[in-house]
Amino acid sequence: MVQIEQDILGKNDQYAAANRSWFRAKGILALNLVSSPGSGKTSLLTRSIQDLKGRYPLAVIEGDQQTSHDADRIRATGVSALQINTGKGCHLDAHMVGHAIESLGLAEKSLLFIENVGNLVCPAAFDLGEAHKVAILSVTEGEDKPLKYPDMFHAADLMILNKIDLLPYLDFDLALCLDYARRVNPGIEILQVSARSGEGLDAWYGWLAARMAS
Repeated sequence: MVQIEQDILGKNDQYAAANRSWFRAKGILALNLVSSPGSGKTSLLTRSIQDLKGRYPLAVIEGDQQTSHDADRIRATGVSALQINTGKGCHLDAHMVGHAIESLGLAEKSLLFIENVGNLVCPAAFDLGEAHKVAILSVTEGEDKPLKYPDMFHAADLMILNKIDLLPYLDFDLALCLDYARRVNPGIEILQVSARSGEGLDAWYGWLAARMAS
């Protein structure tokens, strides 16, 4: 079993390296968005797209086990989206992403969002060739998620804490959540946002702009 896992991850890493090289050659910033189901990942993505249209060429790769509902929501914004259904698979892999970027026809210097399957376990191990993993956590989840799923939060460069507009109505220990995330990954950046109210989104867009510029 160990040898099989090593072979699978080794092959994936080869595809990821090819994707990363292609992204760099085209000046494309690719972000791997990961979260549990229900974190508000797609809502944050659609709100971001609506606010960022006109600043950069945008595109989305959507990963779900079934349906094209999320890709349809993205396309409704006027941005190109390609749906990948993984069936019984619990994550996207670099080979899937490589095929997707061939079909999307990405413009140079694009911002590409890869919305991974809702799952905080398997996507942590699979490099897609992205520049950054962005872990999205909702305040409607437990504040101990970073401790329960440390591999994902250790792999992420940025944690977005979403739905902060609901904090007054929830028994959620914000300070403890931030402490847990930094305990797992001392270097992780953390942004607090609400996709619904817009609070904190300027900081998110500033984070994106800084990385697009570099």
